[in-house]
Amino acid sequence: MLDFNEQMKKLKGVKGYLGAAILNNEGETLYLDEEGTNSDIAYSASVFNDAFLEIGESSMDIGFSTTNMLEARTADGHVFLVQRVEGTETMNTLTFFSIFKSTGNVPLAKMVITRSATKVLALISDI
Repeated sequence: MLDFNEQMKKLKGVKGYLGAAILNNEGETLYLDEEGTNSDIAYSASVFNDAFLEIGESSMDIGFSTTNMLEARTADGHVFLVQRVEGTETMNTLTFFSIFKSTGNVPLAKMVITRSATKVLALISDI
């Protein structure tokens, strides 16, 4: 059985981590960690996921491929990271959403998200 908490340990250990969610292709929350913030991460992840999909469509409309990662920064020092990984089947698409303090190690967070997303996708594909 897939243990999301185990797979997300490294991301949680990155300096500045506040919370995260993993959504499936339908936008349903598969994993949620909102302990580090007073925000509704599930709601935020859904809103960002919709915007992320729209950005991806806009990218394709102008002749590029779809978007696979988005970084958004707020004026008050928060960083939203959204990464989408796709398996060979559409149903195996996952969106990783996380929030960090801008003073955190955001470059490391991006690397960890990419690795974690790939690993979780592979585990889900094996189920």
